[in-house]
Amino acid sequence: MSGAASTTAASGAQQDYTSDEMMSVAAARALENGKRCFVGIGLPSTAANVARRTHAPDLVLIYESGTLGSKPDVLPSSIGDGVLAETADAVIGVPEVFNYWLQPGRIDVGFLGAAQLDRFGNINTTVIGDDYTDPKVRLPGAGGAPEIAASCHEVFVVVRQSARSFVEKVDFVTSVGHGSGKGDRERLGLPGAGPTLVITDLGVLRPDPETSELVLTQLHPGVEVEDVRAATGWDLKISPELARTDAPTAAELSTLRTLKEASR
Repeated sequence: MSGAASTTAASGAQQDYTSDEMMSVAAARALENGKRCFVGIGLPSTAANVARRTHAPDLVLIYESGTLGSKPDVLPSSIGDGVLAETADAVIGVPEVFNYWLQPGRIDVGFLGAAQLDRFGNINTTVIGDDYTDPKVRLPGAGGAPEIAASCHEVFVVVRQSARSFVEKVDFVTSVGHGSGKGDRERLGLPGAGPTLVITDLGVLRPDPETSELVLTQLHPGVEVEDVRAATGWDLKISPELARTDAPTAAELSTLRTLKEASR
């Protein structure tokens, strides 16, 4: 499915939104009103702010820099963006965020991005390549993501899907998802449920309850199963109850575009 300004669905009808916009809207819909959400910068932040401005006005956005209940009117460029502190209910120290909010289990949802993701939801944001000391690409690194992935009640991942990003095995495990399968998180002593939802520009994946392997459960408009298989580096399993994502509403698109325009 193209990321151009207008795409054509399988039915032949023109769509007035991009695949990235569909992904952001689908991710926003996953966030429930009143939940406490630890937000990563980039795609997760976009989705979380769309959710707060549409169906979830009481969504509590928490950023790693120590801002609790931020309500930015533009998309923050980093966790240090002043708009997060200016619009927060409270600003606390970074150690307090982790020691008194995250690790005790007070965060409902951790919303993360990824450079690489494997079949068990393990995330790599550290290096691409087999040699850590001499990688093909050195990425931004972990930040607070490992702790978020470990301690939030559940984790949502939002990432553009391709065979380069959806790999059989990540080159480096920055943040543990479900390890090598069901039961690994418990053996490692990780309290949270791990990734329960992965939203991409093609569809939605959820872990199989028996194996914890990611399974395609939802296709976005204009996308077919073959498209998703081609963008996945493993033999992707398909849910027998595969559903279709509803197209973005006019209100959702307007909110998303207004936020992005204000951030330019």
